Amino acid sequence: MEDHLHILCDLHPKMALADYMRDMKTSSSIWLKQTGKFPAFDGWADGYAALTYAWKDKEMIVNYIKNQQEHHKRETFEDELRRLLKEHGIDVDDKYFP
Repeated sequence: MEDHLHILCDLHPKMALADYMRDMKTSSSIWLKQTGKFPAFDGWADGYAALTYAWKDKEMIVNYIKNQQEHHKRETFEDELRRLLKEHGIDVDDKYFP
């Protein structure tokens, strides 16, 4: 997708999510800029969304990621994220949305 990326991972409990995301963004930014394969890339967004799911739902999540292009024809990423945040009682901070 041109405006977001999904990462499904099994994060060890001793690893802080913020540290993981900082390291992922830093190393991937360096790689993207060095390879020159994505000349329009100028950096990741300031924020990120992290969602958790039960292990038993892993295949459902994998299928969602595989089919996200089709899914986002019906609901944009921004609309979906706003909906998910609202459904789970999380206040939406518009500074994280363009």
